[in-house]
Amino acid sequence: MRRVGRVLAVVVLLAVAALVVLDFRSNEAIPADAVPTDGTAEQVKRGLYLATAGNCLGCHTAPGGVPYAGGRAIDTPFGAIYTSNLTPDDTTGIGTWSSAHLWRALHHGRSKDGRRLFPAFPYPNYTHVTREDSDAIYAYLRSLPPVRQPNAAHTVGFPYDTQVALAVWRALFFSPGGDVANPSQSAEWNRGAYLVQGLGHCNACHSARNLLGGSSGVLDLSGGLIPMQNWYAPSLTSPDEAGVATWDTRDVVALLRDGVSPHASMLGPMAEVVQSSTQHLNAADLQAMAVYLKALPQQAAREIDPAASQPPRGETVGSRLYGQHCAQCHGDKGEGVPGAYPALAGNRAVTMDPPANLVRVVLLGGFAPSTAGNPRPFGMPPFATVLSEEDVAAVLTHLRKSWGNQGSVVSALEVHRYRTQD
Repeated sequence: MRRVGRVLAVVVLLAVAALVVLDFRSNEAIPADAVPTDGTAEQVKRGLYLATAGNCLGCHTAPGGVPYAGGRAIDTPFGAIYTSNLTPDDTTGIGTWSSAHLWRALHHGRSKDGRRLFPAFPYPNYTHVTREDSDAIYAYLRSLPPVRQPNAAHTVGFPYDTQVALAVWRALFFSPGGDVANPSQSAEWNRGAYLVQGLGHCNACHSARNLLGGSSGVLDLSGGLIPMQNWYAPSLTSPDEAGVATWDTRDVVALLRDGVSPHASMLGPMAEVVQSSTQHLNAADLQAMAVYLKALPQQAAREIDPAASQPPRGETVGSRLYGQHCAQCHGDKGEGVPGAYPALAGNRAVTMDPPANLVRVVLLGGFAPSTAGNPRPFGMPPFATVLSEEDVAAVLTHLRKSWGNQGSVVSALEVHRYRTQD
């Protein structure tokens, strides 16, 4: 048995070594004469737009902090990763970086000194960004006022904080990419694919993660629970969740631009994306993203046993609570108020599994982003201090089984699970 154990240990070590060797393919050499350079005014302007499309500001700015100076904690199951200072400070920022160094970070996921970066920085998506766009983003970052702010130390524990562990992860889940253009598709579709798969890094949230934090690739938009946040990023390939294949293109554009449309409204983390990023994109890019999202292959709609979705007869705890706290805005029959309060009847966000988003909206409140197209959005107050976990479970079960909705029962245990961050 000891001999077998030693053999297995040797095999594992050899496998790990092979994976580390494989990862060297993503260590592009930087020319010795690569030095910091300022871009043209046109590059700076374009770089601002591209950085906005990638929502770089959203992560690289701490709450109440200086824009792009870093320091925001990205919580992961392995520990907190703090975003870096992207201002051109020579000591604590990227002041000594050349455009080639930023390109290698985006394309290969490596820092200036060649260290492997944590994939909380979504280089599996950014690897598809073109060199021209990378150089424009670099020019914009170089134009920012330098801020002297040291980068905070990550709290990722051993062995996940080692370069060997990152090399293994990268060999398993990352391959440097390039142009995502599909010659069989239109230029508009390809532009949308570039934004969704690359700069927009949509699958960083809209895909499930395995135990090692990997996903099946940038094309995976099948939905997933966002680690450590307990918000569910719904599937963009499911008609039961967030698929838009049957929507009018104008409504998809409106949702990305304004945060609201006749079919849905943005809440939670996606509201932040609209606030900081997509509302600022030009009409052509929003149209391209809509075309791409509408063309995504859709899964079959789920089949639900009608007998299992029948609401209980008579007044229940859930129906009573709904009448007390919800009906005045959403209507006695869940019909809502057009342009103000969403209808709950026939609302797929109400019947979605898991019910994580419903739990968090009821307890924490729900607020669409303030945008040029919807400057004063109606919001929903939090009920965390009003309703117990059992109350929330009861009222959500009522919503999911009334007015033709065919959702499952929500338990108090599920409410407890989704009410806080992991």
